[in-house]
Amino acid sequence: MKSFLAAISFLTRLPVGRLAAFDAADVSHSAGWFPLVGALLGVICSLAAALLKGYLPLGVVAVLLVLLDAILTGALHFDGLADTADGFGGGQSREDILRIMRDHAIGSYGGVALVVFVALKVTAYAALLKQSNWILALILTPALGRWSILLLTATLPYARSSASVTAGMGKRPLFWGTLVIAVALVCAMSVRALVACAIVVAVTRCFGIYCRHRIAGITGDTLGANLQLCESAALLTFLWAGYPR
Repeated sequence: MKSFLAAISFLTRLPVGRLAAFDAADVSHSAGWFPLVGALLGVICSLAAALLKGYLPLGVVAVLLVLLDAILTGALHFDGLADTADGFGGGQSREDILRIMRDHAIGSYGGVALVVFVALKVTAYAALLKQSNWILALILTPALGRWSILLLTATLPYARSSASVTAGMGKRPLFWGTLVIAVALVCAMSVRALVACAIVVAVTRCFGIYCRHRIAGITGDTLGANLQLCESAALLTFLWAGYPR
Protein backbone atom coordinates (compact mmCIF):
# COMPACT_ATOMS: atom_id res chain seq x y z
CA MET A 1 0.00 0.00 0.00
CA LYS A 2 2.83 2.42 0.82
CA SER A 3 4.33 1.83 -2.61
CA PHE A 4 1.05 2.68 -4.33
CA LEU A 5 0.66 5.81 -2.20
CA ALA A 6 4.21 6.83 -3.11
CA ALA A 7 3.31 6.58 -6.81
CA ILE A 8 0.21 8.70 -6.27
CA SER A 9 2.22 11.27 -4.31
CA PHE A 10 4.88 11.50 -7.04
CA LEU A 11 2.55 11.75 -10.04
CA THR A 12 -0.34 13.76 -8.59
CA ARG A 13 -1.22 16.49 -6.13
CA LEU A 14 -3.65 14.27 -4.24
CA PRO A 15 -2.88 14.72 -0.50
CA VAL A 16 -1.73 11.16 0.24
CA GLY A 17 1.54 12.47 1.66
CA ARG A 18 -0.30 13.03 4.93
CA LEU A 19 -0.70 9.27 5.31
CA ALA A 20 2.99 8.36 5.07
CA ALA A 21 6.43 9.82 4.38
CA PHE A 22 8.15 8.94 1.10
CA ASP A 23 11.75 9.26 -0.08
CA ALA A 24 13.40 8.86 -3.48
CA ALA A 25 13.85 5.11 -3.00
CA ASP A 26 10.14 4.70 -2.27
CA VAL A 27 9.28 6.54 -5.48
CA SER A 28 11.67 4.43 -7.56
CA HIS A 29 10.20 1.22 -6.12
CA SER A 30 6.66 2.45 -6.75
CA ALA A 31 7.09 2.95 -10.50
CA GLY A 32 5.27 -0.26 -11.35
CA TRP A 33 2.08 1.39 -10.09
CA PHE A 34 2.34 4.34 -12.49
CA PRO A 35 -0.15 2.97 -15.05
CA LEU A 36 -2.67 2.28 -12.29
CA VAL A 37 -2.29 5.85 -11.04
CA GLY A 38 -2.96 6.96 -14.61
CA ALA A 39 -6.11 4.85 -14.69
CA LEU A 40 -7.19 6.43 -11.40
CA LEU A 41 -6.78 9.89 -12.92
CA GLY A 42 -8.78 8.67 -15.91
CA VAL A 43 -11.60 7.51 -13.66
CA ILE A 44 -11.71 10.90 -11.94
CA CYS A 45 -11.85 12.71 -15.28
CA SER A 46 -14.51 10.30 -16.55
CA LEU A 47 -16.69 10.98 -13.52
CA ALA A 48 -16.27 14.71 -14.04
CA ALA A 49 -17.19 14.38 -17.72
CA ALA A 50 -20.24 12.25 -16.90
CA LEU A 51 -21.48 14.88 -14.46
CA LEU A 52 -20.88 17.84 -16.78
CA LYS A 53 -21.61 16.66 -20.33
CA GLY A 54 -25.38 16.81 -19.90
CA TYR A 55 -25.29 20.43 -18.74
CA LEU A 56 -22.50 22.13 -20.68
CA PRO A 57 -21.36 22.21 -24.31
CA LEU A 58 -18.86 19.45 -25.02
CA GLY A 59 -16.18 21.98 -25.95
CA VAL A 60 -16.45 23.53 -22.50
CA VAL A 61 -16.36 20.10 -20.85
CA ALA A 62 -13.22 19.28 -22.83
CA VAL A 63 -11.48 22.45 -21.62
CA LEU A 64 -12.45 21.62 -18.04
CA LEU A 65 -11.05 18.10 -18.43
CA VAL A 66 -7.66 19.43 -19.49
CA LEU A 67 -7.79 21.91 -16.61
CA LEU A 68 -8.70 19.14 -14.16
CA ASP A 69 -5.79 17.04 -15.39
CA ALA A 70 -3.41 19.98 -14.87
CA ILE A 71 -4.75 20.55 -11.35
CA LEU A 72 -4.56 16.88 -10.37
CA THR A 73 -0.98 16.53 -11.62
CA GLY A 74 0.31 20.01 -10.85
CA ALA A 75 0.82 20.42 -14.61
CA LEU A 76 3.96 18.31 -14.09
CA HIS A 77 4.04 16.81 -17.56
CA PHE A 78 3.03 20.01 -19.34
CA ASP A 79 6.08 21.60 -17.71
CA GLY A 80 8.23 18.75 -19.00
CA LEU A 81 6.80 19.20 -22.49
CA ALA A 82 7.60 22.92 -22.51
CA ASP A 83 11.13 22.47 -21.17
CA THR A 84 11.86 19.67 -23.63
CA ALA A 85 10.57 21.68 -26.59
CA ASP A 86 12.73 24.66 -25.57
CA GLY A 87 15.79 22.47 -25.03
CA PHE A 88 15.56 20.46 -28.24
CA GLY A 89 14.39 23.45 -30.24
CA GLY A 90 16.96 25.96 -29.04
CA GLY A 91 19.93 23.83 -28.05
CA GLN A 92 22.67 22.76 -30.42
CA SER A 93 24.91 20.56 -28.30
CA ARG A 94 23.97 18.09 -25.57
CA GLU A 95 25.18 20.54 -22.93
CA ASP A 96 23.10 23.37 -24.42
CA ILE A 97 19.96 21.25 -24.44
CA LEU A 98 20.35 20.11 -20.83
CA ARG A 99 21.13 23.66 -19.70
CA ILE A 100 18.08 25.12 -21.44
CA MET A 101 15.83 22.43 -19.98
CA ARG A 102 17.03 23.45 -16.52
CA ASP A 103 15.76 27.00 -17.12
CA HIS A 104 12.27 27.42 -15.65
CA ALA A 105 11.38 30.22 -18.09
CA ILE A 106 9.24 29.17 -21.05
CA GLY A 107 10.61 30.10 -24.46
CA SER A 108 8.96 30.29 -27.84
CA TYR A 109 9.29 26.56 -28.59
CA GLY A 110 7.83 25.64 -25.23
CA GLY A 111 4.98 28.12 -25.59
CA VAL A 112 4.04 26.80 -29.02
CA ALA A 113 4.22 23.19 -27.79
CA LEU A 114 1.86 23.94 -24.90
CA VAL A 115 -0.65 25.73 -27.12
CA VAL A 116 -0.61 22.98 -29.75
CA PHE A 117 -0.97 20.06 -27.35
CA VAL A 118 -3.60 21.71 -25.14
CA ALA A 119 -5.61 22.59 -28.24
CA LEU A 120 -5.17 19.07 -29.60
CA LYS A 121 -6.36 17.49 -26.36
CA VAL A 122 -9.33 19.82 -26.00
CA THR A 123 -10.44 19.12 -29.57
CA ALA A 124 -9.96 15.36 -29.15
CA TYR A 125 -11.89 15.25 -25.87
CA ALA A 126 -14.77 17.23 -27.36
CA ALA A 127 -15.00 14.82 -30.29
CA LEU A 128 -14.61 11.69 -28.16
CA LEU A 129 -17.40 12.74 -25.81
CA LYS A 130 -19.79 12.45 -28.75
CA GLN A 131 -18.98 8.75 -29.12
CA SER A 132 -20.65 5.97 -27.17
CA ASN A 133 -17.53 4.43 -25.58
CA TRP A 134 -15.69 7.60 -24.57
CA ILE A 135 -15.12 6.32 -21.02
CA LEU A 136 -12.68 3.69 -22.28
CA ALA A 137 -10.56 6.34 -23.99
CA LEU A 138 -10.54 8.65 -20.96
CA ILE A 139 -9.44 5.91 -18.57
CA LEU A 140 -6.88 4.12 -20.74
CA THR A 141 -5.18 7.20 -22.21
CA PRO A 142 -3.56 8.44 -18.96
CA ALA A 143 -2.71 4.85 -18.00
CA LEU A 144 -0.87 4.33 -21.30
CA GLY A 145 0.83 7.70 -20.93
CA ARG A 146 2.30 6.76 -17.57
CA TRP A 147 3.23 3.31 -18.85
CA SER A 148 5.35 5.07 -21.48
CA ILE A 149 7.50 6.45 -18.63
CA LEU A 150 8.44 2.89 -17.71
CA LEU A 151 9.24 2.01 -21.32
CA LEU A 152 11.85 4.78 -21.39
CA THR A 153 13.32 4.36 -17.90
CA ALA A 154 13.85 0.64 -18.54
CA THR A 155 15.67 1.13 -21.83
CA LEU A 156 17.58 4.43 -21.64
CA PRO A 157 20.07 5.84 -19.12
CA TYR A 158 19.58 9.06 -17.20
CA ALA A 159 21.23 11.85 -19.19
CA ARG A 160 22.41 14.02 -16.31
CA SER A 161 25.23 13.32 -13.87
CA SER A 162 23.08 14.36 -10.88
CA ALA A 163 20.96 11.90 -8.93
CA SER A 164 17.37 11.27 -9.96
CA VAL A 165 14.54 9.00 -8.87
CA THR A 166 14.25 7.83 -12.48
CA ALA A 167 17.77 6.39 -12.31
CA GLY A 168 16.51 3.80 -9.84
CA MET A 169 13.71 2.60 -12.10
CA GLY A 170 14.57 -0.38 -14.22
CA LYS A 171 13.01 -3.40 -15.86
CA ARG A 172 11.18 -4.67 -12.78
CA PRO A 173 8.71 -1.73 -12.67
CA LEU A 174 8.20 -2.16 -16.42
CA PHE A 175 7.14 -5.77 -15.85
CA TRP A 176 4.54 -4.85 -13.24
CA GLY A 177 3.36 -1.80 -15.13
CA THR A 178 2.96 -3.85 -18.29
CA LEU A 179 0.96 -6.40 -16.31
CA VAL A 180 -1.41 -3.63 -15.24
CA ILE A 181 -1.82 -2.51 -18.85
CA ALA A 182 -2.36 -6.10 -20.00
CA VAL A 183 -5.13 -6.60 -17.45
CA ALA A 184 -6.73 -3.32 -18.52
CA LEU A 185 -6.63 -4.35 -22.19
CA VAL A 186 -8.19 -7.72 -21.41
CA CYS A 187 -10.96 -6.05 -19.43
CA ALA A 188 -11.51 -3.49 -22.19
CA MET A 189 -11.88 -6.13 -24.93
CA SER A 190 -11.38 -3.39 -27.52
CA VAL A 191 -9.42 -3.43 -30.75
CA ARG A 192 -9.09 0.36 -30.46
CA ALA A 193 -7.36 -0.07 -27.10
CA LEU A 194 -4.89 -2.56 -28.57
CA VAL A 195 -4.11 -0.21 -31.45
CA ALA A 196 -3.67 2.71 -29.04
CA CYS A 197 -1.25 0.60 -26.99
CA ALA A 198 0.77 -0.23 -30.11
CA ILE A 199 0.85 3.44 -31.12
CA VAL A 200 2.14 4.42 -27.67
CA VAL A 201 4.96 1.87 -27.99
CA ALA A 202 5.85 3.22 -31.44
CA VAL A 203 5.82 6.86 -30.33
CA THR A 204 7.92 6.06 -27.26
CA ARG A 205 10.40 4.10 -29.35
CA CYS A 206 10.83 6.94 -31.83
CA PHE A 207 11.12 9.59 -29.13
CA GLY A 208 13.57 7.43 -27.18
CA ILE A 209 15.81 7.12 -30.23
CA TYR A 210 15.67 10.89 -30.67
CA CYS A 211 16.54 11.49 -27.01
CA ARG A 212 19.47 9.08 -27.21
CA HIS A 213 20.73 10.90 -30.30
CA ARG A 214 20.39 14.40 -28.85
CA ILE A 215 21.24 14.00 -25.14
CA ALA A 216 22.38 10.36 -24.79
CA GLY A 217 19.49 9.43 -22.55
CA ILE A 218 16.44 10.78 -20.76
CA THR A 219 15.57 13.36 -18.12
CA GLY A 220 12.47 14.01 -16.08
CA ASP A 221 11.46 16.64 -18.63
CA THR A 222 11.71 14.25 -21.57
CA LEU A 223 9.62 11.69 -19.68
CA GLY A 224 6.92 14.32 -19.24
CA ALA A 225 7.14 15.32 -22.90
CA ASN A 226 6.85 11.71 -24.04
CA LEU A 227 3.82 11.23 -21.81
CA GLN A 228 2.11 14.17 -23.51
CA LEU A 229 3.06 12.83 -26.94
CA CYS A 230 1.71 9.38 -26.06
CA GLU A 231 -1.52 10.64 -24.52
CA SER A 232 -2.20 12.79 -27.57
CA ALA A 233 -1.40 9.90 -29.90
CA ALA A 234 -3.68 7.57 -27.92
CA LEU A 235 -6.55 10.08 -27.98
CA LEU A 236 -6.17 10.50 -31.74
CA THR A 237 -6.14 6.72 -32.16
CA PHE A 238 -9.33 6.27 -30.16
CA LEU A 239 -10.88 9.12 -32.10
CA TRP A 240 -9.77 7.93 -35.54
CA ALA A 241 -10.79 4.31 -34.93
CA GLY A 242 -14.27 5.29 -33.84
CA TYR A 243 -14.87 8.12 -36.28
CA PRO A 244 -17.80 7.56 -38.67
CA ARG A 245 -16.83 7.07 -42.32
